[in-house]
Amino acid sequence: MIGFYDYTVWLTYISLISAGIGIFSALNGAGHPFLGMFFLLLSGLCDAFDGKVARTKKNRTDMQREYGTQIDSLADLVAFGVLPASIGVSILRIYEVMNGYDITSIHVKLVNLALYTILVFYVLAALIRLAYFNVLESERKKRGEVGANKDYKGLPVTSAAVVFPTVLLIQYVTKIDISLVYFAFVLITGILFISPFKVKKPGTKGILIMVAIGALDLLAILICHFVLKF
Repeated sequence: MIGFYDYTVWLTYISLISAGIGIFSALNGAGHPFLGMFFLLLSGLCDAFDGKVARTKKNRTDMQREYGTQIDSLADLVAFGVLPASIGVSILRIYEVMNGYDITSIHVKLVNLALYTILVFYVLAALIRLAYFNVLESERKKRGEVGANKDYKGLPVTSAAVVFPTVLLIQYVTKIDISLVYFAFVLITGILFISPFKVKKPGTKGILIMVAIGALDLLAILICHFVLKF
């Protein structure tokens, strides 16, 4: 078989599998955004450690390293680009049902067109961000620079694993329906993906903090949904 299957790529493969299940779950039936968000958090957890796991193997060939870089970006596009957009579609479906909107009316169609445009823009922005990052890394290697870059240019797409679960959690602690607020965050996050500002690359401590935030988001959502019945 083509490809590589050693332990250095397992977390990336799991992240992609999780994202695929999350997309299917979110879009199943009338929509299941909370299931989709669970798998988004799982993908984020895998992505937080896949690079560190890969670097433990010291005898990787250049081809293995390049393969790892490419599949990481491809998996990130699905997990942190397509999956959040699919969750948005799921939220929109539920929002329409709960409010009894006539989806055949011109007004609803125009609103849906605007919201779907935001989701498509978000996925495109994630693609551009990831491709640009790969090009920058390739140029660094050509210049003979060693070690990981200390800064990101533009908001990393993996931030989706923290941003959107937090937005969903807000829905549980307020009586106001903030479904459409999700789309505002999608738009803003997409813009930040392709904005030319620098973000300091988090070290181990920063990664652990983000993982902790994600874990708290998941725990809070589960408590609100299954225990408090919000």
